[in-house]
Amino acid sequence: MQALLNGEPLEARWLGTMDYQVARRLQETLALDRAAGLIPDTLLLLEHPHTITLGRRAREEHVLFSREQLREEGIAVYHTDRGGDVTYHGPGQLVGYPVFNLRNRTGRVGRYLRDLERMLISTLATFGMAAQAMEGFTGVWIDRKKIAAIGIRVDSRGITGHGFALNVATDLGYFNKIVPCGIADKGVTSMQQLLGKPVPLPEVAHRVATAWAAIFGQSAEGQDCPETPRHDEVRR
Repeated sequence: MQALLNGEPLEARWLGTMDYQVARRLQETLALDRAAGLIPDTLLLLEHPHTITLGRRAREEHVLFSREQLREEGIAVYHTDRGGDVTYHGPGQLVGYPVFNLRNRTGRVGRYLRDLERMLISTLATFGMAAQAMEGFTGVWIDRKKIAAIGIRVDSRGITGHGFALNVATDLGYFNKIVPCGIADKGVTSMQQLLGKPVPLPEVAHRVATAWAAIFGQSAEGQDCPETPRHDEVRR
């Protein structure tokens, strides 16, 4: 794995394309190391092949196609232990998995969620995009369309799992196969759709890592390449 930014207490890694299950196993391994103090807070940045995931509160009817139809189209489907409903991951979407120790941070889960939103809003602002949080919903929105989803889990040790998904150059047609996040009356959008031009995923990954360091108050050095809650869950 290639380091995008390195520096105590943050290490951010750009991993390219990675299978969903492989990425989940990596998170679990790193969570053990983080809990033991063997590694600093770590931010994994990557994209997945076509994948639909169902959170712990997902309703099966929010997947609008049969498993056989999805398999024929090369779309994997997984049940996950994050909070929330159903979402889509795929090429052109930047996924971030922070392996982050919340135990000694003020605000704990609530503050962490708001900081994730602030970090994504700050990243989009560097591209001249005015995004915002929307009251009553988790994630980041532009003109009442979701551009970034957030879904997390915090284990009994205070270590975070899962994270966020930012639509950079995502084929938005794949969201028509689900009811995104279980929200039927709002749409989805992407950076490319709004900017009208391609945006390289590694460049966005670099800006996300930089914004993370600023929002979370963690040091990072640039490289050339781009009471603890138990099993807390948040709607995606």
